[in-house]
Amino acid sequence: MPSSAIKSPMHRHEFVAFVAALMAVNALGVDLMLPALADIGRQLGVATANHRQWIITVYMLGFGTGQLVYGPLADRYGRRPILLVTLAGFVCASIFAASSQTFAALLGARMLQGLMSASTRVLAVAIVRDQFTGRQMARTLSVAQMIFFLVPILAPTLGQGLLAFGPWRFIFYALAGFAAFVLAWSAARLPESLPVERRSALSFANIGAAYRLTLTNRFSLGYAVAAAITFGGIIAFVSSAQQIFVDEFGAGERFTLLFAACAFSMGCASFANSRLVERLGTRLISQSAVLALITLSVLHLMVIGVGQETLWTYMVFQALSMTCIGLCGSNFGAMAMEPVGHIAGTASSIQGFIGSVGAVIVGSLIGQSYNGTTTPLALGYLAIGVAVLGVVLWTEGGRLFQARHQRVEPAR
Repeated sequence: MPSSAIKSPMHRHEFVAFVAALMAVNALGVDLMLPALADIGRQLGVATANHRQWIITVYMLGFGTGQLVYGPLADRYGRRPILLVTLAGFVCASIFAASSQTFAALLGARMLQGLMSASTRVLAVAIVRDQFTGRQMARTLSVAQMIFFLVPILAPTLGQGLLAFGPWRFIFYALAGFAAFVLAWSAARLPESLPVERRSALSFANIGAAYRLTLTNRFSLGYAVAAAITFGGIIAFVSSAQQIFVDEFGAGERFTLLFAACAFSMGCASFANSRLVERLGTRLISQSAVLALITLSVLHLMVIGVGQETLWTYMVFQALSMTCIGLCGSNFGAMAMEPVGHIAGTASSIQGFIGSVGAVIVGSLIGQSYNGTTTPLALGYLAIGVAVLGVVLWTEGGRLFQARHQRVEPAR
């Protein structure tokens, strides 16, 4: 269905739900198969437990790399056609993953899934930026992410339920089905948000200029890097969660519930942010959260150091740490996009690439250092907090909690 055939625009609630559904394609791609990692490893002959993490890592590498392509294409051809094509590609990649007979083939399918789902991140941010700016953009993204964070809460349980009715391959067929649903919703209800007169010619000169602007603006680059490092904490947790809960604490029968509790804390953070950000501002909330993450990590390491770490102390510190990360995410993203909104598609691509690939590097370094204890994760979170604080101080010229009033292009 062409965009011109859509008779009525989405109302605000439908728009937020649609953006959340776009984000959920990627979230399900990461989290739905977590309960199946051990089964996949056994059936496909993966001898080393840590190597199962590549099922997550390879997907995220594809997700990060693909974002470099979709922004320029979306700025040239519009948001809608790029989204429709890539959602169809995700459906095909999911079916390919479900039929994989070797671990190498599965990793190839996962890379393709990540490449296709990369458009959902780029286009979700670009479509929101087409409509809103500043704190309104942060609020809209926070509401969408609040819904989106229900996915990590429910995904492992849904994955476990699918395993009760069939093999791990059912999970990938379910991913194909959900992506097909979002594809149909997009085709039926999503109008084009980028008018023809605001589109950019697809040329090396235009792309180079957009890349240069995004990468040389201190706020665009600084907060994109800060978001990348912060998101690495989520990748580290997701990659090692099954090993920590099942292997270290012996809580296999409660894995989905415990994972959901940690993810729920991020949903609560996004809800709180959506209510507070327009009043308190993105900087006060996110920068306070970074300082809190550092403090929590130090306290967690002290508990581990005196031999008092239990499943429940880990749960408390992990949930609180993810709350801090949740208070950083949408705010860092909104601040990074603010000065480059007039090239939202390409800027979202570059920032998304930095965010995803940077997060994979950070998360993999922490996840692959798993040694049967929670120490590497706690040390990793401390390093994340200190590194993010340093980046924020550089971005803000050595000052914290300072409201900025930048000259920005209007939303389209």
